[in-house]
Amino acid sequence: MNIEENISLKKLNTFGIDSKASYFTEINSNSDFLSLVQTPVYKNNPKLVLGGGSNILFTKNFGGLVIKNSLKGIEMIDQNTDHVWVKVNAGENWHNFVMWCVQHNYGGLENLSLIPGCVGAAPMQNIGAYGVEIREHCEKVFALDMENGKETVFLNKDCKFGYRESVFKHHLKNKFLITGVIFKLNKKPVFNTSYGAIEQELAAMGVKELSIKAISDAVIRIRTSKLPDPADKGNAGSFFKNPEVSKDQHQELKTKFEKLVAYPLENGHFKLAAGWLIEQCGLKGRCVGQACVHDKQALVLVNMGAAKGDEVYKLSEEVLQAVKEKFGVALEREVNIY
Repeated sequence: MNIEENISLKKLNTFGIDSKASYFTEINSNSDFLSLVQTPVYKNNPKLVLGGGSNILFTKNFGGLVIKNSLKGIEMIDQNTDHVWVKVNAGENWHNFVMWCVQHNYGGLENLSLIPGCVGAAPMQNIGAYGVEIREHCEKVFALDMENGKETVFLNKDCKFGYRESVFKHHLKNKFLITGVIFKLNKKPVFNTSYGAIEQELAAMGVKELSIKAISDAVIRIRTSKLPDPADKGNAGSFFKNPEVSKDQHQELKTKFEKLVAYPLENGHFKLAAGWLIEQCGLKGRCVGQACVHDKQALVLVNMGAAKGDEVYKLSEEVLQAVKEKFGVALEREVNIY
């Protein structure tokens, strides 16, 4: 373990924002972290744990210690006739892990293919796509206390999962470093194809017999057609959450906007498609400096080459204001702002 000073984070965040960290280190084991917590730099500075850097926007330099979580490893720890339990360390690339599951024919996460970032962010964000969320398959989360390095194990119920939410984003924010996750996966796949355009994509692919790989391939094709590659245009995927509204508010909006895109929820509320709301405000292609609303998917803000973090933030403010004025709906940012 080595602590460096004044390090650029440009290649460590998918927005490609050129922010600098006063101090930077990378941990490859739990013992690395236990050693780190004893150092003066750790004790005397603000701290930020960085995984894949895919859900973060730097609006200024970080005047503290950035800790790159590079814990690696995938291990099957138990199985029975119907399920397999897999422990994955937090620094593993999420999509690579999903591909590992597909290759082994373990079902459950195939709808979450091509989501950027690392495994450690999955329970923190309760990542989800195409009708599947992490909370459905996450059994345990292993984490180290940021104060003393002591390990704590969180069961699914302890994580308080919600829509793109968990206890790690609020009550326990910046208090634990996630080191690994145990997922319960299916040996006998239960296919989920009803959400979004998966069924249409499968038909376009000529798929006759459903499989984990076919669904994963369909999701990858859909995401690739809509979402920009961060290597080409810096972005953090979906920048805004899909807002939830009451049944009455949904009906009121539906009366005013016949083509409103919404999905019923189990609690009687409705989830609105934030991308549709933004598009109806005429914001596709809208730019502030080098930061723009993506012209194919309005849910995504992109760095056209040399955007500054405050330009992206200012653009997001314009989006929030426009949607609020037109629809009376308050969007929330999904991306963490620093």
